[in-house]
Amino acid sequence: MVYEVRLKRRAIKSLQSLPEPYYTRIKAAVYALAQNPRPSGCKKLKGRDAYRIRVADYRIIYEISDRILVVEVVDLGHRKDIYE
Repeated sequence: MVYEVRLKRRAIKSLQSLPEPYYTRIKAAVYALAQNPRPSGCKKLKGRDAYRIRVADYRIIYEISDRILVVEVVDLGHRKDIYE
């Protein structure tokens, strides 16, 4: 099963503002969610129906809809800023 990956406008803006060594790695991690939306190291967030994965010092916050096979990236950013 392959999931469709959607990025919210906020996530797209955050991705575009990243410096190059991280941009490529995070972009690859986001699109890898289509094959496996719950990779090793992902964590379910408390208080909301979302997950997060780590890529270096950055976090990718996303929601999974298994019924319609969609992964929606809600936000991404540096670990010190993402949970605010």
